[in-house]
Amino acid sequence: MSALVRIPVGVVVERRKATSPWADYIWQPVAVLPGEPDTKPWTVLKHDGDRTSFYAGPAIVNLYVSETSNYRDNLVAGARLWVVLRPTGSDPEHEIARVTADPSEGEAFTEAGNDIVESVPMPDSIRDILEAFVAEHHVERAFYKRKREPAGQETRGRRPPGSEDDE
Repeated sequence: MSALVRIPVGVVVERRKATSPWADYIWQPVAVLPGEPDTKPWTVLKHDGDRTSFYAGPAIVNLYVSETSNYRDNLVAGARLWVVLRPTGSDPEHEIARVTADPSEGEAFTEAGNDIVESVPMPDSIRDILEAFVAEHHVERAFYKRKREPAGQETRGRRPPGSEDDE
């Protein structure tokens, strides 16, 4: 399924000196900028002692009609975007794998293990687009609970009386 709306954004990440013997730095997405800034990816924005902020590069937030209930829940819960950074094993050390407004999709990326997944505040201009998208496309779907058929004797792990294995 293709996205109905594509929102260009820029991603800002921060690198902090780690206090761990296993890692030199801690990387963390800290902000998403509306639009695509006219700045080269991995440009240093601010350096302050052991912290350095970078413009990591552009990304696209895709909006799908099938996910409007997740977007609506996100807006009610505080309007966040999930940024996924993936290690590259080369320079630069990370690439932007995804930026999403769908909390379920953001959570699903945490299962990969090596990805860095952080939620960041959603800029007001993107929130406005998301609210308009949900208002236009959301259709409330009724929940139907399925009724189960009663299980037969063999599916309950018991043998009927008089079967071969009955002793």
